[in-house]
Amino acid sequence: MIKGFRQIASLTVVSRIFGLIRDMTFARFLGAGGLMDTWIIAFQIPNLSRRLFGEGAASASFIPIYREQLEKEPKQAAKLANTMVTVIFVLLAALVLSGLAGLWIYNSFFASNPETKMMLSLVSLMLPYMIMICTVAILAGVLNVHKHFAAPAAAPIVLNIFIISALVLTGWAFKMPAKQQVFLIAAAVLLAGVAQLAIQIAPLRASGVTIRPAWDIHSKAFRKVIFLMAPMIIGLTATQLNTLADTWIAKIFSGSTIKGDFFTLLGTHLRYPLWDGAVSHLYYSQRLYQFPLGVLGISLATAIFPVMSANAAKRDFNTLVRTISRGIKGAAFVSIPAIAGLILVARPLVSAVFEQGEFTTADTKATTQVLLFYAVGLCGYFSQQILTRAFYSVQDSKTPMRSAVIAVFANIVLNLTLIWFMGTAGLAFSTAICSYLQVVILVLVLRKRIGRSILDGFWITLVKTVIATISMFLAGAGILFLMARLPDSRCSNVLRIVATVPVSAAVYLLAAKLLRIRELTLLTGGGHSSGEFTAAAD
Repeated sequence: MIKGFRQIASLTVVSRIFGLIRDMTFARFLGAGGLMDTWIIAFQIPNLSRRLFGEGAASASFIPIYREQLEKEPKQAAKLANTMVTVIFVLLAALVLSGLAGLWIYNSFFASNPETKMMLSLVSLMLPYMIMICTVAILAGVLNVHKHFAAPAAAPIVLNIFIISALVLTGWAFKMPAKQQVFLIAAAVLLAGVAQLAIQIAPLRASGVTIRPAWDIHSKAFRKVIFLMAPMIIGLTATQLNTLADTWIAKIFSGSTIKGDFFTLLGTHLRYPLWDGAVSHLYYSQRLYQFPLGVLGISLATAIFPVMSANAAKRDFNTLVRTISRGIKGAAFVSIPAIAGLILVARPLVSAVFEQGEFTTADTKATTQVLLFYAVGLCGYFSQQILTRAFYSVQDSKTPMRSAVIAVFANIVLNLTLIWFMGTAGLAFSTAICSYLQVVILVLVLRKRIGRSILDGFWITLVKTVIATISMFLAGAGILFLMARLPDSRCSNVLRIVATVPVSAAVYLLAAKLLRIRELTLLTGGGHSSGEFTAAAD
C-alpha cells in the first residue's frame, strides 16, 4: 500500500504542478472576470464526468468485482473488463450525441444572453471529452488491480500539458483575443482526451490485458458492477458535487454589467450578493486546496482501495478493520498539517501563483478569503475518500450515497443562507462543514455495522499530529514574522513561500519522528510501521 501511495502521489504532484502552471496561465490571460467565469462553467460540465468517473466512481464499483473475478475466473474477468469499456463507450457516445442536439436547439432558438451563447458553444465543443475520460477511468481500474499505477496517474498530466500549450500558443505566440483563445483551448481538451487513452495501451498489454469489444451485459458480475455504480457516483463525489453547487450558485447570484445590480425573487427586488468573478475566485481557491487533496488524499485512498477490496474478497474482516483504521489515521496525519499550512501561507500563496496580468491584487484578496474556508474542510475531504471506499470494498454503495445526498442537500441550504452574510467565502465554508457531516455519518454507520471500533488508536495519532502541526505552524509563523518588512508584492510573496514551506515541512516531519507517529512511513517508507502498513496487503 505504501509503495502504491508514494507512486501515485509522486505522479500526482507532477500533475498538480502542471495544473498550477495551467491556472497561472489562465490567470495571466483571462484573470478572474466574466470570461473566465464562462470558461469555468463550460469546462465544468464535461469535466464533471472526470470528477465522477475519473476520480473513482466507475473504477470504485468495478475494482472489487474485477478483483474477485480475477482470483476465481481470469477469463471471465477479461470479459468483464471488455464489456465495461464497450458499454461505457456506447452509452456515453449516445449521451453526447443527445446533448449536442439539445445544446444546438437551445443555443439557436432560446439563448439570448451573449455569455450564455458562448458558454453553450464551448460546452458543445468539449462534450465528447466525456467519452474518452470515462473510458480512461475503467482502464485505470484494470491497471490498478494489476498493481500498475503510473499510466492512470499520468493521464491528468497529459490534459494539463495540452491546455498549457494551447494557452501559450494562442496567448503569447499568436496574441489572440481572449474570446477566441477559449475556443482553441476547448479543442485542445479534446486532443488531450485522445492522448490520455493512448498512454494506457502499452501498460495494459504489459499486464496481459487485451481490450476488445464485448457485450456480456447479462453476466452476474456486470450486473453487480452496474448495481453498485449509480449510488457510488453520488457517494464518492460528494465534495465534487458540493463544489459544483458552489459554482452554479455563485454564477446565478452574481451581478454583472449585463445582468445589472438587482434581481427579482417572488416579487421582491434584491441586490445580487456577488459580482462577476465570484466563480473565478471559487475556481482558483479550489485549485489550491485540491492540490494536497489530490496529491495526498486521493492518492492514499486509491492505493488503499485495492487492499481493502482484497481483504473483503478473502472475508478477512479483522485485517479489513485494521486497514480502514490505518487509512483514517493516515488521512488525519497528512491533512491536518495541510490545513495549517494553507491557513499560514494563503495570502502569499495566492499572490505568488496567480497575481499577474489580468489577475489583480483585489482578486488575490477575494481568492484568499475563499481559500481559508475551503482549507478548513481538508480533513473531512481526505476522510471521505477513505470511508466511502471502505463501504465499496464490501460492495455497499447505498450508505455512502445516502450520506452524500444528506451532505449535498445541507450544503445547498447553507450556501443559500451564508452567501448573504459571508459572500463567496460562505460557499466555501458550507462545503467544509458538510464534508465533516458526511464523515460523521459514515463513521457511525461503519462502527455499528462492523461491531468494533475502526478508530482504535486514532485519538492518540490525532493528538500527536496536532502537536506536530502546532510546532510546524509556529516555525512557519516565525519565518513570516521575520519577513514582514518585505513589500506585499508577488516577488516578495514568492520568497515568503520558498522560505516558509520547506522549513515548516521539515519541522513537521522531525516532530512526527520524535513523537513516533507511525503514519510517517506513508511519506518516508521504511521504519517499524512500514511492515504494519504493508501487512494489510499480504
